[in-house]
Amino acid sequence: MADTLRRMNSAGVGAGPLTGLKVLELGQLIAGPFAAKTLADFGADVVKVEQPGAGDPLRRWRMLKDGTSVWWQAQSRNKKSLALDLKRPEAQDIVRKLASEADVLIENFRPGVMEEWGLGPDRLLEENPRLVMLRISGYGQTGPYRDRPGFGVVGEAMGGLRHLTAEPGRVPVRVGVSIGDTLSALHGVIGILMALQERQLSGLGQVIDVALYESVFNCMESLLPEYSAFGAVREPAGSALPGIAPSNAYRCSDGGFALIAGNGDSIFKRLMEVIGRQDLGSDPRFADNAGRVQDVAELDAAIGEWTALRPVDEVMHALETASVPASRIYTVADIAKDPHYKARGMLQEVALNDGSKLMIPGIVPKLSRTPGAHRRNAPSVGQDTREVLTGLGFGKEQVDRLKAAGVIAGQSL
Repeated sequence: MADTLRRMNSAGVGAGPLTGLKVLELGQLIAGPFAAKTLADFGADVVKVEQPGAGDPLRRWRMLKDGTSVWWQAQSRNKKSLALDLKRPEAQDIVRKLASEADVLIENFRPGVMEEWGLGPDRLLEENPRLVMLRISGYGQTGPYRDRPGFGVVGEAMGGLRHLTAEPGRVPVRVGVSIGDTLSALHGVIGILMALQERQLSGLGQVIDVALYESVFNCMESLLPEYSAFGAVREPAGSALPGIAPSNAYRCSDGGFALIAGNGDSIFKRLMEVIGRQDLGSDPRFADNAGRVQDVAELDAAIGEWTALRPVDEVMHALETASVPASRIYTVADIAKDPHYKARGMLQEVALNDGSKLMIPGIVPKLSRTPGAHRRNAPSVGQDTREVLTGLGFGKEQVDRLKAAGVIAGQSL
């Protein structure tokens, strides 16, 4: 097992399962690029098209190192950058030529933009019937809200998630990361892989229409069935898990928090033994989940009284010894020094072009025989422009003319 994990976690391993797959990434920021990054991690040849000059706005988001976001190094690893001004007809011609040879095209522009540029699916699929085209947008390519602008946070709101992420009676809060975008990206990747599988049978590509709000809504569990059957509108419950008890976050004496999931019948009894409340563990009111839900406040109070007298490390040790599912609430500092993260290859250190080191998330999921790998750092704007155009058959004079006209850009030119 240890040897298998070492193989799965090692960087620079052999060909990934998507080796040979040609992917053209249009769009910017999070959802589309995250989907392309996932494919690139597993060997797909991803060419990212960026606006000449500044490139993808994500390059300047949040904390910068030497003028570039460190987030960029995680989001765009294993990709090539082609700097094209997509508003120019010559650039659109280049995209059509790339799409004619691609297996997958990913875009997350506002619906209709691709069609305005002559890059809609009708034209691209006519020229390349095997093309799989992923389109991510706020509300999808059809419907009355189609033309509304939509970001991931809007999808979280409309999808039902934002209403639940709050303490009762308080303003709903953000999850803390762009979860709506990421969920949409992962739904897009699933759609791509299904379409590629079907293409083996039919020989034809197709369009995958992913809406941000639908990706969030798809993960909302029992929300709609409960409303349909009982007229129940689930309300915010803070850190608790409504209808399942006890499962909550409890403050410890050192200010840390312990997330304790004692909601299985036998687990609950073990938890009550750990906190010295065998009386609650043997109380027939709490013999099953339905009963525990009825008086969850009493259980939360008892657990909270126990954790409040102990530091989080002591709480974790006691619960682990009793086989009660629990975790401290991790900060990124906790993550960066955690031995399990390290053993699983999730703390990946890469060397940047200036020789400095940067830690970025490892690759998931983990495949035993053909794992993903960090094969190259995130590119500079247009770093691979000449290579990509040369591969399309463009000569030096053509490339120089396009550069002089401002259609293309890149450090390699």
